[in-house]
Amino acid sequence: MNPAPANSTRISKRFAELRAAGELGIVAYITAGDPSLDATHKFVLAIADAGADVIELGVPFSDPLADGPTIQRASERALKSGTTLTGVLDLVRCIRKSSDIPIVLFSYYNPILQMGLGKFAASAAQAGADGVLVTDLTLEESEEYRRVMHAHQLDTVFLAAPTSSDERLKKISACSTGFLYIISRTGVTGAKDSLPDELPALLRRARRFTDLPIAVGFGISLPGHVSVLGGLADAAVVGSALVGEIEEASSLDAAVSALRERVQKLKEAGRHGLSRREATI
Repeated sequence: MNPAPANSTRISKRFAELRAAGELGIVAYITAGDPSLDATHKFVLAIADAGADVIELGVPFSDPLADGPTIQRASERALKSGTTLTGVLDLVRCIRKSSDIPIVLFSYYNPILQMGLGKFAASAAQAGADGVLVTDLTLEESEEYRRVMHAHQLDTVFLAAPTSSDERLKKISACSTGFLYIISRTGVTGAKDSLPDELPALLRRARRFTDLPIAVGFGISLPGHVSVLGGLADAAVVGSALVGEIEEASSLDAAVSALRERVQKLKEAGRHGLSRREATI
């Protein structure tokens, strides 16, 4: 149903393993370069060791419109530390020396265009990235982008929103590979206390148009959120809650410990499984 890259990526393999184990995946987002690329390297390895299934590495951008205050501040800190797209790709290369965790590059389109589509795709693939999510690239303008990414065996993850019509969901699903990212609510990113009441209906609609794994993000921060999603989705995307741990930590070691503890709790909730899906959907 979906036009996957020719070779199975780490992302699709990991989701197959999760399905076989009956676990909900944890997709962990952090902003690369906050507070430094060396620190991000340590954070990624700690998060992977704690049980995260996929890493989303945010490429800092000067005008992050889709992001809430927590991630906006992280982007500002990362840019001030001198983080560039080239530096983020170098970081991926370093991570690959000691970890095989799937990595999605989470970026706005401007830095990619500045580097050049072909150069970016080749560099990302060579560094060991597995997929790319461009927050502000519309489907209508994505054909060349998708062609180039898939030519380098990179998954293209697109966002679907609560406001997406059935026709739009169908188109988004057709352009996505790796997994489909469902935004749980309208607005910007940020940790919330509860998930929207309308979310189950949105996920049921999305399932009609894709056989890809579905990950849900925006507002996911607590083990209880993960437990609820166990009957509905394939993965929970946790971002602002992790970035907030980094921001509030008193030291690098404290940030590593806080991230490890948070991800362990979220993953434990995810291990309760997907057994309720058939009854729920």
